[in-house]
Amino acid sequence: MSIQAVPGELTLHALRSGYLSGAFTPGEVILAVVERAVRDREMKIWITEPDAERIAPYLERLEKLNPAECPLWGIPFAVKDNIEVAGWPVTAACPDYEYTPKSHAAVVERLIAAGAVPVGKTNLDQFATGLVGTRSPYGATRNALRPELISGGSSSGSAVAVARGQAAFALGTDTAGSGRVPAALNGLVGYKPAVGAWPSAGVIPACRSIDCVTVFTRTPDEAAAVDRAVRGPLAGDPYSADRPLNRPGQPRVWLLPEEPLTFYGPFAGEYEAAWDGAKDRLLRSGAEVREVKIGTLQEAAALLYEGPLVAERWSDLASFIEEHPGAALPVTERILRSGAKPEYSAASLFEAQHRLAAIKAEVREWLGGAVLVLPTCGGTWTREQAEADPVGANSAMGLYTNHCNLLDLSAIAVPAGSAGPDLPFGVTLFTVPGEEANLLPASRFLLQQQAYIRVAVCGLHMRGMALEPQMTGFGARFVEEAATAACYRLYRLPTEPAKPGLVRTASGGASIALELWEMPAASFGLFTAGIPAPLGIGRIELEDGSTVPGFVCEAYAVQEAEELTAYGGWRKAQKAGV
Repeated sequence: MSIQAVPGELTLHALRSGYLSGAFTPGEVILAVVERAVRDREMKIWITEPDAERIAPYLERLEKLNPAECPLWGIPFAVKDNIEVAGWPVTAACPDYEYTPKSHAAVVERLIAAGAVPVGKTNLDQFATGLVGTRSPYGATRNALRPELISGGSSSGSAVAVARGQAAFALGTDTAGSGRVPAALNGLVGYKPAVGAWPSAGVIPACRSIDCVTVFTRTPDEAAAVDRAVRGPLAGDPYSADRPLNRPGQPRVWLLPEEPLTFYGPFAGEYEAAWDGAKDRLLRSGAEVREVKIGTLQEAAALLYEGPLVAERWSDLASFIEEHPGAALPVTERILRSGAKPEYSAASLFEAQHRLAAIKAEVREWLGGAVLVLPTCGGTWTREQAEADPVGANSAMGLYTNHCNLLDLSAIAVPAGSAGPDLPFGVTLFTVPGEEANLLPASRFLLQQQAYIRVAVCGLHMRGMALEPQMTGFGARFVEEAATAACYRLYRLPTEPAKPGLVRTASGGASIALELWEMPAASFGLFTAGIPAPLGIGRIELEDGSTVPGFVCEAYAVQEAEELTAYGGWRKAQKAGV
């Protein structure tokens, strides 16, 4: 048993397997989480950081539970700091608002009953007013993959905690996209159940009537496991509802927007290309695809923050803001006070509600037996850009998310390839609550269409080389230049044309330059089947310690071959005329 055996990605499957095999214990997993939180402290993930002593009572409780009867036994989870955990301070990212609850929020209580272990409270956009992850006096949460970019919000720390291996899943909240935007920007799944399906008792409200507790995971199946533990009505919670899942099945129809979409930010072109790729894969999948006009969704979204419905946010926090001048960040207070505009009369509120009811009826007609697919985000921003234009950047991030809860839709955000190196792209599937169960098989289907395998190539399959068309012909795309760990030798095989042979060695090796490509999983088998001996696909260790599939050579074939290790790579050897 060893803390070193704890996997970097804390998936439910990996943790259960490790516990069963005795590779590590829940206590060792928690120690790994604490170490990783310290390692990433500058990323501003936590408000209440994981602490072994604070977590100890939950580990001790596991000894009294039967793992076979507790589906989440020993699984560490993070909690957004607007959700109550008994005895732990809650701040909603406002220090003056801090208090210590005596009991757990209902969702936390249910997860602990299932054997899950809370590890800490995560950072967020203050009072959950934002989609960028920069509006916190505890610091702007860094993106898990590219620290210069926003993490997404408001559930920023929750998403990054999962992405950085500090929790197997994390609770967030979602009023206008806070449980989906951070998932897309950090390469995760973000599941938002129907409004009321998970109780919201013990959650600091943003817009109480449409708030949802959500979860970030690495796979849809893990999100479903959390859902099974927490779904169900709660007596005494006025917004809790009995919304059981029906039998799941594939949707009959996949809906795509008819009109061209808007993309924004410094990577707008890359996001548009990624969206075109996601659409193309769906069109080639054999599924029935139809187009719909989504203008009414944008109209509904505008009602949330540009009309009288925004007064609900002010109604919950007005007394605190008035009694604690200067306690909230200026941008937060400005947003909250927008709900107190004198033009937002009772009559205007009813007008908005009537229009919203009409849009709901239209959308329900679309979604009978169907799912709607949209980009989760139409782009992203650097943290510097978001801080320079906090309102504009934030508004853009909600372009394809704000309508969801107002229209009483269920949603799951899933990865959909990438828009560039360490720049994940994601889409969201929407449906009506009566067909929410279909989101799980639908998301599995979509992921199967867009699953990519990262492949290392070190010779003629690299860009500009003779066999590059084989890569592109199988749908592969270049990702980045990389290098092996310093334990390989490179040879020039006596073939026509000459090919490189990469061989791992116990001594005398070096770091060899190569390229990383992504190939559709559906094409990978055919591609590898065509590779002639003595070459093949094996695991290659990269200089950062990770491993990927890549071209390797059997050792017998290089006994008479010319060694090129000193050149550091095939391309450099070619330039040298070798």
